[in-house]
Formats: sequence, C-alpha cells, structure tokens
Amino acid sequence: MWKLAAAAGSAVLACCLRSSYERNHFVTSVYEVRTEKITGEKTFVFLSDLHDNCFGKGLGELIKAIDLAQPDAVLIGGDMMVVKEGAQLRTTLFLVGQLAKKYPVYYGNGNHESRMDRKRWLYGDKYDVFADRLKDMGCRHLSDASAVMPGGIRISGLNLDRRYYEKRVSDNMEVSYIEKHLGKADQERFQILLAHSPLYQKAYAKWGADLTLSGHFHGGTIRIPGLGGVMTPQFHFFLDCCGGCLKTEGKTMIVSRGLGTHSINIRLNNRPELVTVKVKGI
Repeated sequence: MWKLAAAAGSAVLACCLRSSYERNHFVTSVYEVRTEKITGEKTFVFLSDLHDNCFGKGLGELIKAIDLAQPDAVLIGGDMMVVKEGAQLRTTLFLVGQLAKKYPVYYGNGNHESRMDRKRWLYGDKYDVFADRLKDMGCRHLSDASAVMPGGIRISGLNLDRRYYEKRVSDNMEVSYIEKHLGKADQERFQILLAHSPLYQKAYAKWGADLTLSGHFHGGTIRIPGLGGVMTPQFHFFLDCCGGCLKTEGKTMIVSRGLGTHSINIRLNNRPELVTVKVKGI
C-alpha cells in the first residue's frame, strides 16, 4: 500500500512541477487565413487571457516574441487582468503602453473587463480609468465598437452580457444580439470580430465575421492527446472549441489557449499561447 501511495504522491508532484513550468513558458502558434477581400498580406498578433501573468522582467519575453512577429497590429481579446476580489491594472496597462508605442493596438473586452464595468459598486470608477488610459495611449478600445484599419480591414469588439458566461450555458446566441451591439457586419471589407467566448461560433459566422478571435476557455486547462481540453471555466467538458482553428459556414474562428490562469491555476499539456495570424489575399 505504501508503494502505491508513494507512486501516487510522486505522480502528483511531477504534475505540479510540470504545471508550474508550463504556466511560465509560452509557445507561439501561427495561423494563416486566405481571403479575396484584401490584397497582399497583414500580420496580426492576438493576445488573450493574460490574467496578470508576467513572462520575464517587464514582460520582456512576451514583448520580444511580439516584436519578432513584426505585426501590422496587435489585437487583444480580453481578460488581460484578474478582476475578482480586486482589480490590478498595472500589468495590462504597462503591456498595452509598450505595444502602443510601436503598433496599432485594438482592445476588446472579456468577462473580467466587463465585470469592472458591471460591478461599479465594488470597483468604483476603475473601468472608466482603464478605458481612459487605453485612449490616452492611442489604443482603440472596441467596447461594442468597430474600427477600420488602413488597407480596409474592419475590426469589431463585441461585449457579451453576463448570461453568456453562466455555468454550463448552451450555444443559444441569436444574430440579432450581435447586430444590436455592433450593427451589421461589413460585407465588403474583411471583417474581424473580437468575441471573448468561442461558444457562440455559429452566431458569429452567421453575423458575417470572416475571422473571429476568441479565448476564455484557457485551452481546456488540461489537454489530453486525441481528446483536447478537459474543462472550461464554465464547466463544459471536452469541447472542440477550447483552442485552435475552427471553420463553420465558410468562416474562420481562431481560439487562443490564453496566456495565464486565475481560479484554476493549472496547465498540463497546455502551455500558454501567443497567437500570430497571417491574413493573405488570394
């Protein structure tokens, strides 16, 4: 019996050590999207779910990797900070400030940013301070808003209501919800949608997003070869949209496995992910 207990203890320790390593060592994934709506090529870096994680002093390792990609713009999909008992904004604002000196930055909200706005009785005016700082840095804060890049690519940031983040919620979003928040998709320009949860992929595609960029599910926390991510923060199990590139109705969704953790501070076979997307004309 003691041998079995020792073996189990060793396995748990090995998993804890591996998880600690993974949480602090990200990988870079590169995706390619083809379209008839642009000529040439645009490179985007997509950041999501940093949750105050730091890679190197002053986020140096992360910034270096972004610089190596030489992006035309940096797109942020939300949840860059942890908004729970408190809301520390220093890490996020420092990173955005450094990036905005070199690249156009477009920032969409996740559930943690939205929580700051919704629970003003708890967080005071932090959301307004955050939004103002982004603007002062030259970052485009796409809170239910859209912007057109030079070259004609349109980027829209969708805020998801609290109900879309409920535990075990199903895929029940209507296109009318997106149109209420953002209006119609741009059918002429290449349309990018920043929508934090990937669960509503069908609605995003029907709305007209040529490329949806999402995160939120942290890669499924633990990834099992052949099965994918085990569990999402909303207690879904083995969803195919926990990470990677998915297609529906001729549209593309890329789901980042995220750069950090918070409540469930575990990653196994699921290193943090920096996403690079190359959009190329046909």
